[in-house]
Amino acid sequence: MTLYTYVPGKAELVDLMVDDVLVGRRLPGPGEPRPDDWREQVALYAARTRAAYRDHPWLCEVSRVRPPLGPGQLAGQEYLLSIMDGLGLAPRDAVAAANGIGTYVDANAALGAENTRLERSTGQSTEAWWHQRSSFWENYFVVDAHPAMNRIWLGGGFDQSAKAQGDAAYEFGLNRMLDGIQALVSGD
Repeated sequence: MTLYTYVPGKAELVDLMVDDVLVGRRLPGPGEPRPDDWREQVALYAARTRAAYRDHPWLCEVSRVRPPLGPGQLAGQEYLLSIMDGLGLAPRDAVAAANGIGTYVDANAALGAENTRLERSTGQSTEAWWHQRSSFWENYFVVDAHPAMNRIWLGGGFDQSAKAQGDAAYEFGLNRMLDGIQALVSGD
């Protein structure tokens, strides 16, 4: 309770905690060294953001709709905007691209954090959870109602672990988003 002598309430304390985690990403600021390629710069942002959520799974419980306007939040926004600005995007496009990347990375990082939280709280891995449901596919799955899903299944589309599928989906989506930004920049 002594913490509340320093902050007005729980909401403000959570804001400070969130921003402290965001500061911990240690994104390069203006004039600091960073990867040469803009896609590698985005990859750095993504990797550090995902690591922050992985190390602090409680972040998935905190709304990012109205983020705390502290040094960590602002550093992330500055970092992404500087990348998009460096590509020569118009200001509105730079904001849209930076916000799109940030939202995509945060949402996927939150899913990973939620998975970590569930595994810790239940003591059951996601793989074990899916394995327990194997009888569903054998006893209740209606092939005729899900022909695409069945075709993909038979073609090996679901042969990876749930984690590998999630990682592949994340990489696929991020790369397609960056491809779209690249096409905009190059006028394709």
